[in-house]
Amino acid sequence: MNPFATAAETAAAVRNKTISARELVELTFQRIDALNPALNAIVGDLRASALSRATEADKALTEGRVLGPLHGVPITIKESFAYRGTPNTWGLPDLAHAVSPRTAVAIERLESAGAIVVGKTNVPVMLADWQSYNPMYGTTNNPWDLSRTPGGSTGGGAAALAAGLGALSMGSDLSGSLRIPAHFCGVYTHKPSLNVIEMDGLQPGPWDGSPGPPMDLAVIGPMSRDAGDLAVALEVLAGATGDARKAWTWRMPAPRHTRLQDFRIGYIVDDPIAPISSEVRKPYEHLISALTKAGATLKRGWPSGIDLRAAAETYGYLLMSFVTADLTGKRPSSFDHARWLRETQSRLAFRMIWQKYFESYDVFLLPASFTAAFPHDHSEPIDKRVVKTPEGPRPYVQNSSYWISIASLSGLPATVAPIGFTDEGLPVGVQILAPMWEDGTSIEVAALLSEVTNGFVAPPAYAK
Repeated sequence: MNPFATAAETAAAVRNKTISARELVELTFQRIDALNPALNAIVGDLRASALSRATEADKALTEGRVLGPLHGVPITIKESFAYRGTPNTWGLPDLAHAVSPRTAVAIERLESAGAIVVGKTNVPVMLADWQSYNPMYGTTNNPWDLSRTPGGSTGGGAAALAAGLGALSMGSDLSGSLRIPAHFCGVYTHKPSLNVIEMDGLQPGPWDGSPGPPMDLAVIGPMSRDAGDLAVALEVLAGATGDARKAWTWRMPAPRHTRLQDFRIGYIVDDPIAPISSEVRKPYEHLISALTKAGATLKRGWPSGIDLRAAAETYGYLLMSFVTADLTGKRPSSFDHARWLRETQSRLAFRMIWQKYFESYDVFLLPASFTAAFPHDHSEPIDKRVVKTPEGPRPYVQNSSYWISIASLSGLPATVAPIGFTDEGLPVGVQILAPMWEDGTSIEVAALLSEVTNGFVAPPAYAK
């Protein structure tokens, strides 16, 4: 079985009995044993439970039952998700032996659809970095260049996927934690519309089923090597849970178009407020040229009314409100509910500008980061780090500034698709924004981009 097969192809092979689920999982672990030591992408081995679930999946087929669209598909999940009988430490050694009695809602949905979790992937401490290293599990390396980071905080998931360790991976995104690793490792990912996927069970320490905090920025979503797999996963993951299922159901609207030449595409390649390096600019410019030749309608420039600096300030406030939410009695006086409501109103006004824009355009393309994957840098403090570019050093923290915060603040869906490489051979991805709730549109564009790009390409050292 091709280790780089899509999730859909893998499920079809199991359903057609080309390979059994158990054989597939055993092959996956053989590959993990051979390749993961150098990558350190998978840090939680779930071999026993995976083999048991694979046996159950094969038994179901003999009884004429298909568990769902992911029947028998090996997947990985971010270490930060609760998974029964395992710790979700978020990189904190004090939580090493604190196992969860329950599995996060989203992961339960994937398993109900037939997916088999083979491992948990590495993260930075408290998911608070664009690299993936911690004192519990060490450092994860990028399969394109082991001296470089795969990104963070879902860096382990992106590295595993790119190396052919599992067909899907689940992660989370508050400040680019799905999108930057996908861009750094050359895979696909989807940051869904805000609150489309239930997040209960994404927390440090054991999860007992209690509700998590309300989310106004963070989401969870899938990573894949094929855009179509993102749609498959989203259909499984999204929608009401618990008591809410009595009242409403969710459906993903069909994409606005199914041919590149029918799409009206807004885009920005660069901006003085957040300049990108020349090494990643070149693939973006090639993409715009290819889309023009394909017949798509393109318009360069930000939507009218977008104030990037004001949006960044609102995003910064809401982000700090979120990350300091558990510091009872220690919160700065500026983080009061009245101000939170005012900033939330600004957030919704920002979304409204984009929604108005999408009456005339279908998607908006923009960079995922100002740079490609950079060498490991664990120096402290984080705000003193710099990233070397051909144009000179850049502040490390600009990774989340304007390019990433736009979709996080607005709650819009954003899909990242691989589009090419730097002159050094490092992957470059493009970020595709779509209207709120119309996740299928950005996913469809990501799929169609493979007509004018190479789509996913396996790292040479892992291509066999």
